[in-house]
Amino acid sequence: MMATRIDDTPYTVRREALATYFDSTAKQAWIDLTSDAKVSGIRATVRAGREAMRSTLVSWLPDDMRRNRVLDAGCGTGALAIDVACRGADVTAVDVAGGLVEVARDRAPGFIGHGKVRWHSGDMLDPAWGSFEHVVAMDSLIHYTPADLVDAVEELAMRTCRSILFTFAPHTRLLGAMHSVGKVFPKSDRSPAIVPVSETELRARLGRLSDWKIGRTHRVSSGFYTSQALELVRRG
Repeated sequence: MMATRIDDTPYTVRREALATYFDSTAKQAWIDLTSDAKVSGIRATVRAGREAMRSTLVSWLPDDMRRNRVLDAGCGTGALAIDVACRGADVTAVDVAGGLVEVARDRAPGFIGHGKVRWHSGDMLDPAWGSFEHVVAMDSLIHYTPADLVDAVEELAMRTCRSILFTFAPHTRLLGAMHSVGKVFPKSDRSPAIVPVSETELRARLGRLSDWKIGRTHRVSSGFYTSQALELVRRG
């Protein structure tokens, strides 16, 4: 059994809130969002944005990933993990929401070529998952303050030897306004607050990871979805 954090740090408190949200209030909404089901106009922009972001992150990984271990940190319903496994990777897909992991497991094809996916519910930062060539955290760190986000990246970096790809919510006037009034989703299934982050502050905080350098970055804006990808590459 995986080790479970029992402290009450801000990271842990937020993680538990996310688990509750995605396993109860928002489970069906996210099943629909990540499928071909008909959704509202707002959610359609979110779906399109997430698909564009997933394509971006996957494109930053090698075409041939055989003999590469990859952590999908916050796998949700599993689309990115499957895309990476189709390139031959050995993927450990982890999400705090056990219900979404079950959906991912049910959706996974029976055969993924040379690749494979191991599905788990739990803490993406748990060291028991092992070491990896690459880590991808798509929209799984957007609910954390800059300090907690970089702390999490630093933990992942200790067990990663090539690259870390993650997304953050860039601080823009529009995004700040939307989240300050809390109307990205209807009140009945609104997610825990997304924390807009200044890119300048984030880059400064990442400077303490002396063994890593910042590589590519790309922002996706699609209606009610705004997210920015950042690549960290281990120095040679």
